[in-house]
Amino acid sequence: MKEIIRAHLYISGIVQGVFFRSHTENVARSLNVTGWVRNLSDGRVEVVAEGSKEKVEELIQWCHKGPDFASVEHVEIHWEDAMDEFKDFEIRYRY
Repeated sequence: MKEIIRAHLYISGIVQGVFFRSHTENVARSLNVTGWVRNLSDGRVEVVAEGSKEKVEELIQWCHKGPDFASVEHVEIHWEDAMDEFKDFEIRYRY
């Protein structure tokens, strides 16, 4: 059985209004990564992702670029204990 890891990301730059959340959801689901993504009131995007080390790291690498119209300036990564609490990956709409 593969080890599950958890990353908590804060992504800054031009990351709202450019479909960052929907693209993140699509990429995460294609990688079988679970968790969620949401916009923050300060203009950043927040992501919590759980899955295999390889797949979570692949999602993190994608977050450094984002979708075509995004301009990512910084990705802050916090490694947390995996809780295996998510069934899929979703967009959250409230802060």
